[in-house]
Amino acid sequence: MHDTQIAVIGAGPHGLAAAAHLRRQGVEARVFGDPMSFWRSMPAGMLLRSSRTASSISEYDGPLSLDSYREATGRDLRSPIPLDDFVGYGRWVQDQAVPDVDRRRVTTVRRDHDGFKLTLDDATEVGAARVAVAAGIAPFAHEPALTKDLPRELATHTSEHRDLSRFRGRSVLVVGGGQSALESAALMHEAGAHVEVVARASNVNWLHGGKYQRRLGRLAPLLYAPTDVGPMGISRVVAAPDLFRRLPRAIQQPMAHRAIRPAGAAWLLGRLRDVPVRLGRSLETVSTRGGGLRVVTDDGRARLVDHLMMGTGYRVDVARYSFLGDLATQVRSEHGYPVLGAGLESSVPGLHFLGAPAASSFGPVMRFVSGGWYAAETLTRAVTGSRGPIRSGTVPTHLVDRAA
Repeated sequence: MHDTQIAVIGAGPHGLAAAAHLRRQGVEARVFGDPMSFWRSMPAGMLLRSSRTASSISEYDGPLSLDSYREATGRDLRSPIPLDDFVGYGRWVQDQAVPDVDRRRVTTVRRDHDGFKLTLDDATEVGAARVAVAAGIAPFAHEPALTKDLPRELATHTSEHRDLSRFRGRSVLVVGGGQSALESAALMHEAGAHVEVVARASNVNWLHGGKYQRRLGRLAPLLYAPTDVGPMGISRVVAAPDLFRRLPRAIQQPMAHRAIRPAGAAWLLGRLRDVPVRLGRSLETVSTRGGGLRVVTDDGRARLVDHLMMGTGYRVDVARYSFLGDLATQVRSEHGYPVLGAGLESSVPGLHFLGAPAASSFGPVMRFVSGGWYAAETLTRAVTGSRGPIRSGTVPTHLVDRAA
């Protein structure tokens, strides 16, 4: 006997979306995790790069969408969406769809006869017929090899900071040319830090902020999907994961790279006007010097800085989910990504992966909040055996009053 049909590990956007869809179809789903914990750890003052439509959790036009949140709460959400507003929205979704989320941490998942046994941080064991891993990207933070042994008070990843005002009056070198690096640089500069950015790329890719969609008018939906991942045309292909997964790798890989290459939101341009951005440069050596660091870039230029911050992104490797333990070795993987089939199911029957780990199999949209729309539906179809689309039409009876 299992304690639940499916255990969802993670209470961020993908975990909440999955639970909402599963429960609407009468599936007994238990969710474990601290709701929106990764998002709550991001730097204060951050703004979402994604469009309003693509920032909806579970669905963009249903009872859990951003528009429904605004109508239910009276919140006036500006664009781009402030991080704190998105976290508040996520908590509202959790309250509507998973009011009984179990905040205990899952420490171990192992196979158990025809299902799985989960051990929680208080030693409680829970049996589940299936497990959906929606544990996010925090364990995948990537840093250059030459910085990993530096003292953490001197060198950190952008994901490690909630309050960047602590760098006021200090010199900080930021490495990276994507959104997290550039926005962290802007926030520290605005807080009074002395900031410089170095990036390996020869140019910064600046997003257009919907400029072409506005020019296209009524034709925009033909070339741009509401998921808001990828440029014109490619946006529509990557918004259809069932189509993307059937394309040859020779087509998938350049398309995925074009859709998720490091880029900065257009609204950062003015905020970085007084921040030096050195392009085409990489770190050559880094060493401690006094109470700070001596950093030499590949052009031979040396800098003495108080802190080195890596905005060098994330590299998926499901073996870094510590709760999987030996189970991770049973999952067929390629370059750290699990190889997934229908329903986002791995080579271990009944074990599913949501979010960024599904990107290699189902495309770059899986890395984003809007990828949860598809993931929640296809997972629910796999669990229920349904072949038709599962849409947002109804809310479970026990949630009607809460959603009203």
